Amino acid sequence: MTVRIVRLGSPRAAGEGLRVGTVRRPPRGVPAARFASEDWYDVWYPVLAPSVPVMKLAKGARSDRAWAAFARRYRAEMAEPAASRSLDLLAALSHGADFSVGCYCEDEARCHRSLLRELLAARGAKLAGRRGRPEGRRRLSRLPAPPTGGPSATSTTRSAGSRPSPRRARSDRGCSRGSLP
Repeated sequence: MTVRIVRLGSPRAAGEGLRVGTVRRPPRGVPAARFASEDWYDVWYPVLAPSVPVMKLAKGARSDRAWAAFARRYRAEMAEPAASRSLDLLAALSHGADFSVGCYCEDEARCHRSLLRELLAARGAKLAGRRGRPEGRRRLSRLPAPPTGGPSATSTTRSAGSRPSPRRARSDRGCSRGSLP
């Protein structure tokens, strides 16, 4: 289960799942009934798109300094409560579902989706790499050999396929109306 960062309108990858359009405007000249069938997006979610003034900064960024100014402003927008909660939600969903988020820009390096990738990773999202495999994972053939020896060698290491137990939610992050049963 992973989240992919994609260019909207590009052919879907196998197992990509739901495609979320994190764009300010729908594609021009395309009827809404064809957004999904033409690989634009299944759900339009402009909450994670840059605002119009910030989007203009990105489109006008001709230097690294101008791009850095855009990135600062976009990150500030993503720190706002609605966007921040949305990023938290997508990061959590990435551990149980396959889906993708994207934008129309041709070059991801100069698109807000490169920053979305960073923001999701910082929240612990399980991201697919550019080739579709989860980022940070190595192929099984590259894993080190398991430890050999007595019981102490196996008691301190995890097997290659095991995962650490999930973190428990902090009690102060619960429902604001009190504990749920």
